Amino acid sequence: MNDSFQNKVALVTGAGSGMGLTTAKAFAAAGAAVALLGDHEDEVRTAADELTRTGHKALAIRCDVADERQVEAAVAQTVAAFGRLDAAFNNAGIQSPIAETADASSEEFDRVNGINLRGVWNCMKYELRQMREQGSGAIVNNSSIGGLVGIAGRGVYHASKHGVLGLTKSASLEYAARGIRINAVCPGTIETPMVTGMLEREPDAMKEIMRVTPIGRLGRPEEIASAVLWLCSEGAGFVIGHALVVDGGYTVQ
Repeated sequence: MNDSFQNKVALVTGAGSGMGLTTAKAFAAAGAAVALLGDHEDEVRTAADELTRTGHKALAIRCDVADERQVEAAVAQTVAAFGRLDAAFNNAGIQSPIAETADASSEEFDRVNGINLRGVWNCMKYELRQMREQGSGAIVNNSSIGGLVGIAGRGVYHASKHGVLGLTKSASLEYAARGIRINAVCPGTIETPMVTGMLEREPDAMKEIMRVTPIGRLGRPEEIASAVLWLCSEGAGFVIGHALVVDGGYTVQ
């Protein structure tokens, strides 16, 4: 895989830490020029500077994916810098606190869906405009096992992640015959800053998730990065509208 993205351009959202940062580094290691988008400019700039110092092409862009105008500008900046866009990992997302449906606030629903679902739609809209012009490209949207199952108290988050899969499947049908492949990845419980925070805030709930995960451990961000790069590679050329589950066996029980 080390040369599979030579002369390609990749864009990753939520690239300041966790799965996004690890995937951005994997794209760079595989030869791609990478645009790292994140809401915290210092994080993505530090990551991009590190990649540049080690001989890779990298660009840091502060971007709130819930803001359509910022997303439009970020995609335009990527294309201006690197000339095209071949792969995108729409990864930016947030979790919501446990709450019964009757007790969740409308503000929390709007906040979570604004980033997790509207943010993916915003990114796809402008990535697809560029890829449609090129006649090629691959997009991977980050859903979750929360896009496949329900968990009591997680309705707001799971609604957003189910929505990502519906958007992925519908859009994949629109562009499959035009050289653009759209898929999703559904991570289980991965060792990221977001999950670490959940473990600290909700230890009993997270212990239960770990208990019923057959592999008996947290997933690693590198395991998600590998899945994303494969879905964006020529080796996955016949994979359209698929939700690739990477969850240590959680959803097959």
